[in-house]
Amino acid sequence: MKVAGLGFKRDVTLDSLREALAAAGGPAGLSAVATVSDKAEAEALKQLARECGVPIRAVPANVLAGIDTPTQSTLVAEKFGTGSVAEAAALAAAGPRARLIATRAISQDRTATAAIAEGDGP
Repeated sequence: MKVAGLGFKRDVTLDSLREALAAAGGPAGLSAVATVSDKAEAEALKQLARECGVPIRAVPANVLAGIDTPTQSTLVAEKFGTGSVAEAAALAAAGPRARLIATRAISQDRTATAAIAEGDGP
């Protein structure tokens, strides 16, 4: 199972999410997109999931906390307890033995990040 994890600001646009996903490797072969639970209902994310033909996996913030990620953001670590929401969400949603195949990529406007993980599923 291949999952794209997405981190984004509340005012993110569909274009910014697309751009971050493309920079991380694109939507080909994705089984799902994932993000922190409190952002799973964002309209731009729902539009992206529909475009890609995949479900959204909402990952509780307490599950993201403590997931070790190669990318480290001080702001994200203070708020979520992990270095990258995108990387942690991808890893959590792809299953217990998941591994990142694309580390965090950032949209040019810096409102969206994406990372891709592969795993055996939840």
